[in-house]
Amino acid sequence: MRFILSQELKQEQRQILTQRMIQSMEILQLTLQQLEQRIDVELEQNPVLELGTEPSEESEEGLPDADADSDSDASYDFDDDPSRENEQEPELQFEDTAEDANAAEEFSIADEFAQNYADTIDEAPTRSQNWLEEQESLREDVFANVASPGETLQVHLEQQLNWFDLADPLLEMALRIIYNLNSSGYFPYEWEDFLGEEHTGEELELAREALALVKRLEPTGVGGKNLQECLLLQINPASENAEILRILITSCLEDISTNRLSFIAKKIGCPLDVVQSAVAELRQFNPRPGAGFGGVVAAVLVPEIIIEKTETGKYSVRLEDGRTPQLRISKYYKGLLEKHGTDKETRAYIRKKVGAARWILDAIGQRRDTLLKISQAMVDYQTEFFEKGQQALKPLKMQQIADATGMHVTTVSRACDEKWVSSPQGIFPLRRLFVGKLTTADGGDAVANDVVRLKLQEIIGKENKKSPLSDDAIVKMLESEGIQVARRTIVKYRQLLNIPSSRGRRRWEA
Repeated sequence: MRFILSQELKQEQRQILTQRMIQSMEILQLTLQQLEQRIDVELEQNPVLELGTEPSEESEEGLPDADADSDSDASYDFDDDPSRENEQEPELQFEDTAEDANAAEEFSIADEFAQNYADTIDEAPTRSQNWLEEQESLREDVFANVASPGETLQVHLEQQLNWFDLADPLLEMALRIIYNLNSSGYFPYEWEDFLGEEHTGEELELAREALALVKRLEPTGVGGKNLQECLLLQINPASENAEILRILITSCLEDISTNRLSFIAKKIGCPLDVVQSAVAELRQFNPRPGAGFGGVVAAVLVPEIIIEKTETGKYSVRLEDGRTPQLRISKYYKGLLEKHGTDKETRAYIRKKVGAARWILDAIGQRRDTLLKISQAMVDYQTEFFEKGQQALKPLKMQQIADATGMHVTTVSRACDEKWVSSPQGIFPLRRLFVGKLTTADGGDAVANDVVRLKLQEIIGKENKKSPLSDDAIVKMLESEGIQVARRTIVKYRQLLNIPSSRGRRRWEA
């Protein structure tokens, strides 16, 4: 085998994305909350950017282009201006006084401090009172919109222990058990695993007493070893179904999950109406009593796209811009560029930051225009949905919106990602307007998948629960309405809608 070094010419076409293009696509994909966070980061990293109530057009007047060539440097580099070559600045004479000497010493100390503690000094321009008040208002809004983490199961149970006059060893063991409950509120451990193999008989007796105490706390069912014991703890001894409930929980849970009530009645030798009454009571029990705690806070959905009906009857789109801080380029740094004494290095740094500032302003503006254009096109296509509801949804693909807006389909996908809409039909993700389709039996207009799901819910909602429809029967009913759909599709839609099979929907008679 020989290795040969050679040169060859090869012609190929590639699409190369610049760093700015990649970042621009990232900004387009951000949610409203993520965009706010990104703006906060840019404000921290770029001193040229500042908050303002109006766009930055006025601030950008007279600013040099960050991407300009070296000729633009000459226009701002007063030190290299040939016309000033022989021009000498007048010398300013000052008399030395004790006050000047003290001032010089203070400046010397300040300069030394700045060099040693540069990271702790804020060199940004002095902020106005309005700017400071606006910042404080933004911080207050942030804290006001942070949801409380909520009470954990452990804290809830620990507070109930204060109701009892417990000895310290028993209290410590009860707390130990409480803080070892899982997220469902179960205590699934064997005593050997919990106490260790070297535990004594006294420790075991203390642990059993503490666990019995924990099982008496609210919510009822905590401390059970598994689902079966958790449900047994929730039986009310005063209930007329108490005894049959114990039988159902210990030996018939699987049959109950498949709604085989007649089989259960024969299995335990009990009338069907009694079984039905006991099962109805059992369904009120909580299989996971600890799931309602934990302090987990759901994310707050903030609709960014607002759809409203105009006086002409059309639906228009606007963006929720009130939450997004308005950015502009600082006049202070513009003044530094125009200032006679600013050195080259400072000008180069400011130009670089101005270029980054202009880019982020353009990217945010482009994101806004893209969202408006795409969402308006989607709303125009699905106008009947906003008038009549879900049954009026029409099949819509991203490629159709891409063709209508003149954008690439990937741009449409990124723009719609995790964006939420507030409309007369409620709050929903923007992607909800994209709907697949099913062809009709007669070859007519395609039907949206969501419409088929809605018809499926209507058919099952109107069926006789004593003799529910099978999936094959539902297929035939849809075919009679001109919708051709496979049985497996009905099964898939039924599972997506959390609708049980015909056996699970059946109501048994005594």
